[in-house]
Amino acid sequence: MFDSFVLHTLEAAAGTTTGTRSSLPMILLLVVMVVGMYFLMIRPQRKQQKKDQEMRESTQVGDEITTIGGIMGRVVTVKEDSLIIETGADRNKMKIARWAIQVNNTAAEKQRAEQEAAKAAMAKQREEKAAAKKKKGKKDDADKS
Repeated sequence: MFDSFVLHTLEAAAGTTTGTRSSLPMILLLVVMVVGMYFLMIRPQRKQQKKDQEMRESTQVGDEITTIGGIMGRVVTVKEDSLIIETGADRNKMKIARWAIQVNNTAAEKQRAEQEAAKAAMAKQREEKAAAKKKKGKKDDADKS
């Protein structure tokens, strides 16, 4: 396939072929490249932007957040496009734009806790299955005797 592509390219450069047949592989290759770029670069970026926007919109009073500048604080007041956070032991208050939130630490902690609980539940299920198999194996051995 690559050889035919190179051959068509060389023929097109030399001007030895005419018609739409020689340009069809080039057009198809260009279309495939554009579609590939969309699925490899643009689509994942849009998914991440949508996820970040949802996280920013779901920020509530009491959440621990980190801003894009690295400032960590607790949300005190939420407005349409800004929030007020408390930072440090002195409880300094700062007004920041909603788009400046990088991470909602409270939501991230909840997600981690849910993942750990799910892993623990899966491990417990595996242990119960293993114990059931062991018990069944011992029962089969007793029946054979």
